[in-house]
Amino acid sequence: MAKGTILVVDDEEDIQELLTLNLVREGYDVVTADTGEQALELAKAKLPALTVLDLMLPGLGGLDVCKILKNNSKTRHIPVIMLTAKSEESDIVAGLELGADDYITKPFSSKVLVARVRRILRKKEDQDTNGEVIKIHEMVIDPARREVTLKGQPISLTLSEFNILATLARRPGLVFTRYQIVDSLHGGDYVVSDRAVDVQITYLRKKLGDCKHYIETVRGVGYRFKDRSAS
Repeated sequence: MAKGTILVVDDEEDIQELLTLNLVREGYDVVTADTGEQALELAKAKLPALTVLDLMLPGLGGLDVCKILKNNSKTRHIPVIMLTAKSEESDIVAGLELGADDYITKPFSSKVLVARVRRILRKKEDQDTNGEVIKIHEMVIDPARREVTLKGQPISLTLSEFNILATLARRPGLVFTRYQIVDSLHGGDYVVSDRAVDVQITYLRKKLGDCKHYIETVRGVGYRFKDRSAS
């Protein structure tokens, strides 16, 4: 039985074939797209479990595709792994700002990419089935439904933003370093810059609006969720 459908978006046929071979071998169904426009059509029609998205596409670029997917109510919860030939931090940060959940730079190991796919989907499944509802301050976090309400109103978060919020809120008052946050989301072998973590925290705070102070910065260390006993 297939584990789910993966959408692979890349205009290089050899990369499509390589990823399809390895993902099918792991038990996934795979659909492929050569352009950003085709990717959007397939994402809306198939609602894949995850999308592997190259940033360098003809026509509509990968960053634009990511933005459209994350702004659409039907597709915003689909995890996105960015594929890029660029290793510059600015490109990675731009993708994370738009809601991408992971990234890997070319040239890459297909085994590493499959492991990333497996890990993201496993974590999402664990949270969907085993998560206890977190109620703190004026916020309710439901991992099983992957929903957050603030003062009774739902807020829309990317998968990474949701996971960061849930990680911090489960242990209010405890300081998490940036590396601990990354490790809790992706595992210890994941390499990411401090800037990338800070960007996601910044966007998460924006979505929390006047409750952004729930996430506190501990200068020189990391972040923590405001303790229940704090005024």
